[in-house]
Amino acid sequence: MLIDSHCHLEYKGLVEDREGVLARARAAGVGGFLNISTRQSEWQAVVDTAAREPDVWASVGIHPHESDAHADLGEAALLAAAEHPKVIGIGETGLDYYYDKSDRQVQQALFRTHIRVARQTGLPIIIHTRDAEEDTARIIEDEMEQGAFPALIHCFTASAEFGRRMLAQGLTISLSGIVTFKNAKDLQAVAAELPEDRMLVETDAPFLAPVPHRGRTCEPAFTADTARVVAQLRGVDVESLSATTTRNFFKLFTKAAA
Repeated sequence: MLIDSHCHLEYKGLVEDREGVLARARAAGVGGFLNISTRQSEWQAVVDTAAREPDVWASVGIHPHESDAHADLGEAALLAAAEHPKVIGIGETGLDYYYDKSDRQVQQALFRTHIRVARQTGLPIIIHTRDAEEDTARIIEDEMEQGAFPALIHCFTASAEFGRRMLAQGLTISLSGIVTFKNAKDLQAVAAELPEDRMLVETDAPFLAPVPHRGRTCEPAFTADTARVVAQLRGVDVESLSATTTRNFFKLFTKAAA
């Protein structure tokens, strides 16, 4: 069994046919889905889908693009939402300096708010980082000194050095369909060398469809395509890779395992 550790089932492209999307994924061997939120207004929909579907879980958080609109969001709102039994992660959150859709200082402050909630709840924080490696690493290292927390870099596309720094802090790294792209040689090298117990696979659906689905709306079913490529890069069979990443998912997201 595979688990899509990061998808957006409430987003356009998936929500219109969510039952079909889930059915196709299950037929492809995907037996679990972490439905990610990016703004407070979608928390309820994300949680409602998880409550209806036994193999779907939810996260609550604010994407860095949405930071300006949530600058006053405090820990209390996240803590209250995280009490739901199907909410197993905090995020996605983090830093995005590529698009700079929100003020960088606001992004950093809200990122730290999420980290404090992750520390208090024990739920993993799901981190988005783009063109912000140094600040992301600095904040994580600083916050770890104040008290450890479980964390995941989702859709990893950063440098190998950043990956080493995050692994040294105990983080897990998730690989998306980008690893299947022909021009992703550096990422493929990272994927080949990741510690076996610190990697996950994801789609980030409806974005980033892997080969051979480029140009199409990405679906959680395509987790299987990413897993096949990662297995090839690591010299293992896909069944072994599937078992490893599923085991890692439940080790990290302990609330799902419970």
